[in-house]
Amino acid sequence: MIKIAIVGTGGMAHAHALAYQAIRGCRLVAACDVVEERATAFAEEFGIPSVHTDVDEMLRDVEIDAVSNVTPDAFHAPLSLKAIAAGKHVLCEKPLAVSYGDARRMARAAARQGVINMVNFSYRNSSAIHRAHRLVQQGRIGRVLHVEASYLQSWLSSKVWGDWRASSKWLWRLSRQHGSKGVLGDIGVHIVDFATYPAGEVRSVSCRLKTYSKAPGERIGEYKLDANDSAVISAELANGALAVIHTTRWATGHGNSIRLRIFGDKGAVVVDLDEATDALRLCSGPGVDSREWKTVRCAKTPTIYQRFIRSVKSGVNDQPDFARGAAVQKVLDACFESDSEGRRVRL
Repeated sequence: MIKIAIVGTGGMAHAHALAYQAIRGCRLVAACDVVEERATAFAEEFGIPSVHTDVDEMLRDVEIDAVSNVTPDAFHAPLSLKAIAAGKHVLCEKPLAVSYGDARRMARAAARQGVINMVNFSYRNSSAIHRAHRLVQQGRIGRVLHVEASYLQSWLSSKVWGDWRASSKWLWRLSRQHGSKGVLGDIGVHIVDFATYPAGEVRSVSCRLKTYSKAPGERIGEYKLDANDSAVISAELANGALAVIHTTRWATGHGNSIRLRIFGDKGAVVVDLDEATDALRLCSGPGVDSREWKTVRCAKTPTIYQRFIRSVKSGVNDQPDFARGAAVQKVLDACFESDSEGRRVRL
């Protein structure tokens, strides 16, 4: 029985708890949060026997095999490093850290300690993206030449997920002083991973970030609204392909839309999660000249939570691991540098 602690018991922690409860061979044994009332309510909801407000105390006093780190971004590195030092396996929410330096330290510490380490790039739960990866690796679309990827949300221009102006769970994502890296750090991290997993790693980036006016004085209560709302990345991949990767919270008409198009010299593949998570479209072979697209159905893939538990049991680290999380964070850091300095940045 794999004994799991959840650190950080806010909204996303519920998804972690529900996922673990659906997996045979693991059990939730501890919940930890700086807000005791929140941790207590969470523990009661999910039948967790041990409640803590101090991670060090929890790691010392409770028999734990693995930790799910679901804290705000700025706490991913320090709390994961504590768990690793205590010999615990760690599944960490994205982004892995707020800087490449911290992410690299996490990856190296996990490797030295020999613990299973994974980052929750949740869209890897789509079987379509894994099939796209295999198709590219198998040469089904030839040499990758051009990539287009987008992650579009509209919660700043609509009330599709509620009124962001009246809720701290949204307002903190718009405020740098509250730890937000804006749309680039929040969901840009997902689309960078989603695009480069099948298409190839990034060699250089040119990025433009934009923060739009949203309130009088650009402030609502304690929240200064200064984190980026839109990001456009022009990238060159290690294989020489060009890529356009963009994300925004202002995409009216889109709730949570993710699309990837990869064009090669012998075909093309499209993954559109609005259409399906378990199917993609492929144009290859004779279909290239006739512009015929075929739908390819993809077998279900285990969730990242299932693969994490399987890795803990087997001792074989599945992907995406902390090294992958650090590689994606390196791209994000280069994007911030590019926007700040107005130049292309080579990784």
